[in-house]
Amino acid sequence: MTTLMFILGIVVFAAGLLFSIAWHELGHLSTAKMFGIRVPQYMVGFGPTLFSRRKGETEYGIKAIPFGGYIRMIGMFPPGPDGRLEARSTSPWRGMIEDARSAAFEELRPGDEKRLFYTRKPWKRVIVMFAGPFMNLVLAIALFLTVLMGFGIQQETTTVSSVSPCVISQSENRDKCKGSDPQSPAEAAGMKAGDEIVAFAGVRTDEWATLSDLIRDSAGEAVPIVVDRDGREVTLQAEIATNQVAKKDSNGAYVEGEYVKAGFLGFTPANGVVKQDLGDSAVWMTDRVGDAVDALAALPSKIPALWDAAFGDGPREQDSPMGVVGAARVGGEIATLEIPASQQMALFVMLLAGFNLSLFLFNMLPLLPLDGGHIAGALWESLRRNLARVLRRPDPGPFDVAKLMPVAYVVAGIFVCFTLLVLIADVVNPVRIS
Repeated sequence: MTTLMFILGIVVFAAGLLFSIAWHELGHLSTAKMFGIRVPQYMVGFGPTLFSRRKGETEYGIKAIPFGGYIRMIGMFPPGPDGRLEARSTSPWRGMIEDARSAAFEELRPGDEKRLFYTRKPWKRVIVMFAGPFMNLVLAIALFLTVLMGFGIQQETTTVSSVSPCVISQSENRDKCKGSDPQSPAEAAGMKAGDEIVAFAGVRTDEWATLSDLIRDSAGEAVPIVVDRDGREVTLQAEIATNQVAKKDSNGAYVEGEYVKAGFLGFTPANGVVKQDLGDSAVWMTDRVGDAVDALAALPSKIPALWDAAFGDGPREQDSPMGVVGAARVGGEIATLEIPASQQMALFVMLLAGFNLSLFLFNMLPLLPLDGGHIAGALWESLRRNLARVLRRPDPGPFDVAKLMPVAYVVAGIFVCFTLLVLIADVVNPVRIS
């Protein structure tokens, strides 16, 4: 049964992956057609075609390898200086440029001269290339909101899980009391496991973050605490102690290994699934975008540890880069977790949302062959054309992105090597959540 559920989890993730890819390419397709660019192909996947059907001037299909997708637009690159496709050069770099230019004019038909991608104004090309990643961003936001506002997320609550019998400095890293340790304020006030704190020092609150800050700011003070105990409100009196507690950063997260003196009550909050409102969801998603940007910037620094995990005896870190195969394995593990079905579904949706957020950020890198590279080319063309107009110089014409294809091949080669490294690590030493 466990194996069956694991396979089912992989299948569910694969279906979500295919939808995400198709959704991305739909953004490119719809905006290209909106601006009159002819699109011969819309494909999900790479390799041999499993299914295709032509509708109008576009062939729609699914290919065997679900690791990406594409649409083919005619005239992605302008012709050579003489207005024609140049002859094949013996230079390997020049050959890359000419091959790219030739592919851009495949299936050129009479009447297509005004339907070429490169003939569209730069702002239209920016929209076409941005539309794909933007669709992933929209999907990520929709999926995150579904989890945050529909299912809720695990977080600390204002309910008491356990009461500390004494005051212990958190920097001491122990949980047993000594005879010299003073009694905790929570124990002295008569707080019990299961109590839900509804007000602290006259401030009503149902959020742990707010309650935690109130306690920290009340060192040395005598405060009333209202708890909900078995359906009735009980008021307790507590003398808030001063203690060494974990430091918080500007986002409210604990800073590992750093401590400050602050108010201490002496109880452990219970974890629970809490639905977020729109404002809290927006803050949570903003933090996740920041985390994703930091992770993308830190990607090169993680390669040595990833190599050691794949080919050595190094551990696979939890924040290690993970590919499609690794994410699919995580999807399989989610299906085998002994948690409520609603939380399994929430984890699936969260995994897919994170995948779409990563797709958005990665594709926005200003490097060919990524969408961000084409966007950068269009913006550069707009800048130099406008500059020429201001300086009353001749129009420099369209920027030939094909000249950057050698760089694109290098970038693609690096990406392929990195993808293979991640794939091997995902197979021999995968990231696990259970």
